[in-house]
Amino acid sequence: MLTESYWPADLSEPVLENAVGGVLRDAVEAVPDRVALVAGVPALPDRRRWTYADLLDEAESPARALLERFEPGEHLAVWAPNLPEWVILEFAAGLAGLTLVTVNPAYKPTELAYVLEQSGAAGILFVPKFRSPMASYLEEVRPQLPNLREVVLFTEWDTFVRSGSSNGRLPEVGPDDIAQIQYTSGTTGFPKGARLHHRGLTNNARFFAQRIGIGGDDVFVNPMPLFYTAGSGLGVLGCVQARATNVPVLAFEPALVLELIESERSTAFSGVPTMLIAMLEHPDFERRDLSTIRVAVSGGSPVPADLFRRVEQRMGARFSIVFGTTECSPLLTQVRPNDDPKIGPGRWSGRCRKLRCASATPSRERWSLSAPSASSAQGDIWSWPGTTTCPRPPSRSSTTKAGTTRRSRIDGRARVSPDRRQGQGHDHPRGREHLPPRDRGRALCPSLGG
Repeated sequence: MLTESYWPADLSEPVLENAVGGVLRDAVEAVPDRVALVAGVPALPDRRRWTYADLLDEAESPARALLERFEPGEHLAVWAPNLPEWVILEFAAGLAGLTLVTVNPAYKPTELAYVLEQSGAAGILFVPKFRSPMASYLEEVRPQLPNLREVVLFTEWDTFVRSGSSNGRLPEVGPDDIAQIQYTSGTTGFPKGARLHHRGLTNNARFFAQRIGIGGDDVFVNPMPLFYTAGSGLGVLGCVQARATNVPVLAFEPALVLELIESERSTAFSGVPTMLIAMLEHPDFERRDLSTIRVAVSGGSPVPADLFRRVEQRMGARFSIVFGTTECSPLLTQVRPNDDPKIGPGRWSGRCRKLRCASATPSRERWSLSAPSASSAQGDIWSWPGTTTCPRPPSRSSTTKAGTTRRSRIDGRARVSPDRRQGQGHDHPRGREHLPPRDRGRALCPSLGG
């Protein structure tokens, strides 16, 4: 049986010494008047727009406000859906040298307390309510969080921004500094905080944007949550480096995503398989003009071949499937939209116990562990014990994900083995967590669940 597989890094593109704030400044220097950000909200009057120059200006002011409250290197949590202010805060924290701790807005009090305490968050920006009483949850757990000294509501954003000095000096932020702590799925227990540096996040997003072929004339509609690397990493930082327009969707609703694709003349969009299925089966699908779409991106769980074909046939778009882990910032492999679909996925026979790969953009280590974990970068070699990913033979440059070791984890409220969870993919309840609450309890397309 194959016990180890090694795949070297692709060195055809350079790894740039970038930081989150730096890539925004580069974009402003190149295309200051191009539209950078559109609020992907349902109400047209609230669908605000920012040019790249606007975005930098609006990020520098809250960066100075943050520095009135925090020291560079401190941890700041963000707990909200995909607000445009979330994106602005991401750049503000990057400019201020703070580490952003991304928090799932669906968390209940116990989960919220765990992430805020374990990350050592010194502050939090959040919305008072989104599908749950979030302000009440925070009030409930705050006595357990002695390090949490600053609490700011997004509903008071303007007041917060004005609290900073108008001419305060912003610090130098390096590519090795930690930009974000994102919490993984917790396959072997509680979620682990992956420390993602600026270099990893910015380069991984740049590679992603290059591979799907977006540029200055493109509009990317992205319903992926910003608390995931697919949202705040690939979507936000990929668009900035491609000089494209980013439309983060407030929260996934298939009708809203379809309307945004039509009204914004979107050329690319992304979503986990359950999102794509919901869009294809929605009554609005046939009446929306989706002819501008060139590329659809999916991953996060197995992408059925039938779904791949349906998207390409009904939308006229080419497909890019991505795979990675949070610790990779996040992508490890990605299918090019112009790859030949007739070439099957291919895999070596048997399974391998460990994947070793030279990665340009791994995380530094997991947060608050007593020793560096398997997610630490050791030279240019990285490994994850327990991942059974089988590469193609050396003549092929892609991989096929086969599953994980048989250790169970707490998934929501139930104990679920990783093989069962990942094998079910989009048919598993956690695979539907991005959907509107009314759709989470039903199988979206049983015929695709093989």
